[in-house]
Amino acid sequence: MKTSVKLFAIIGVFFVVVATVYGFWVRWSEWAGIPALFALGGLGIMIAIFLWLMDRKFGVGPDDDEHGEIAQYAGTYGSFAPWSWWPLGLAVACAGLVLGLALGWWIFITGIGLGLFFIVGWVFEYSKGDHAH
Repeated sequence: MKTSVKLFAIIGVFFVVVATVYGFWVRWSEWAGIPALFALGGLGIMIAIFLWLMDRKFGVGPDDDEHGEIAQYAGTYGSFAPWSWWPLGLAVACAGLVLGLALGWWIFITGIGLGLFFIVGWVFEYSKGDHAH
């Protein structure tokens, strides 16, 4: 996992540097590529931070062992909501957001409202009903 943390940190820093250089090169006038490059850098850094936190939580994993076997990866990878419809609704809301950027602001605002509704529903799914903790 340490190798993955280093890899994604390098990717993230690389894209932030490239976005900054590109921004100065085009005199901060091009608003499609600059945010996209900064987003790539942010995503790389976000993945590196997540992997670093998981490394701190779980320690050395099978991928850090040079003589590790595939069978060492067996086990539980997390807890997932069974029969959950909230992710599907969130996907529709995200599609509405993107469609709203192309067609009209009222669709975009509707997508934001639906997205907030489905995110709240998904977060609090284990707070009520059959799967409450």
